[in-house]
Amino acid sequence: MPDFYRIKRLPPYVFEQVNRIKAAARAGGADIIDLGMGNPDLQAPQHVIDKLVETVGKPRTDRYSASKGIGGLRRAQAGYYERRFGVKLNPDTQVVATLGSKEGFANMAQAITEPGDVILVPNPSYPIHAFGFLMAGGVIRSVPAEPTPDFFPAAERAVAHSIPKPVALVVCYPSNPTAYVASLDFYRDLVAFAKKHDLILLSDLAYSEVYFDESNPPPSILQVPGAIDVAVEFTSMSKTFSMAGWRIGFAVGNERLLAALARVKSYLDYGAFTPVQVAATAALNGPDDCIREMRAIYKRRRDVLVESFGKAGWTVPAPTASMFAWVQIPEKFRSMGSLEFSKLLVEKADVAVAPGIGFGEHGDNYVRIALVENEQRIRQAARNIRRFFDSSDQTLHNVVPMARAR
Repeated sequence: MPDFYRIKRLPPYVFEQVNRIKAAARAGGADIIDLGMGNPDLQAPQHVIDKLVETVGKPRTDRYSASKGIGGLRRAQAGYYERRFGVKLNPDTQVVATLGSKEGFANMAQAITEPGDVILVPNPSYPIHAFGFLMAGGVIRSVPAEPTPDFFPAAERAVAHSIPKPVALVVCYPSNPTAYVASLDFYRDLVAFAKKHDLILLSDLAYSEVYFDESNPPPSILQVPGAIDVAVEFTSMSKTFSMAGWRIGFAVGNERLLAALARVKSYLDYGAFTPVQVAATAALNGPDDCIREMRAIYKRRRDVLVESFGKAGWTVPAPTASMFAWVQIPEKFRSMGSLEFSKLLVEKADVAVAPGIGFGEHGDNYVRIALVENEQRIRQAARNIRRFFDSSDQTLHNVVPMARAR
């Protein structure tokens, strides 16, 4: 049987290597503190669960749904954008419900990419930002992940040296994995850059509500006048309402791009289960105290992580947003690369993190730590890591420069 074209284009899934070691350790009785996957451990709001229970099991709601989302859900998302960002959207033409933002990104890539098209993607970045286009036949060119003025000269060089000319640029702020946050001024310059070079802008705003400075919430790229001419933005219910497994997200923005996405989706799915869409509508239209509580929990966990890991001898920069910390590997272990270091943490400290190499080669000096365990477990992770660090000179004879995992 020949190799499959799209599978050949995908690199080995590095997270799976850590997952295998983690599973083996647990099978052997180890209590692994898993700070690797960004999988919320909080419960969805009770009024959302109640609405799901109320709606499920009825003949009308058990039938196929609309692939672009039921009307009430699309109107609720438009209402959220107007309240939160001051952006008015037409729910019929400028909002598409997706099966999570990841599915939306992947199907948008299928909709707009021709074989050989060049896409500009931050490095490091969440894997679907690149791999969605790779599976669609595109070619990835890296641009910086940090939203500073230095981004634009680098992006200009990427455009100038790409043949054919790039067709789209992906951004993600608050960023997964780096937790960088973009300003509205950066987005203004980004929209101008996209229009200058005739680029489609795809913005991942999945962490729009996970921020820790109440006076400075992350903006939407669609707040920039004229951005809707070139941009589509993806959001998700996963983190805002702890509904990760429910698989509800949105694409909003440019009508032509969304029509292309809706066309692709119409051939591939019938949309999310209607009771889930109804419950998601209740979440968007309901009280927002649950969102503030979510932010407060993640902020406390962030503070505990920074404090306890610092005492353990590992400096963790405090993220201002997202549910992740992007942390440089301690100097002593840096030559190993992030994959081998992540394996070592599972084996020697019973702590799982995400290796930075999984987000791009420019992430290989870092690991991503997710705030998905309670404060007590985070402190326990810090104690485990401190014991490992304190004993590593005696227990490790092979911590020497070695080839980085690729």
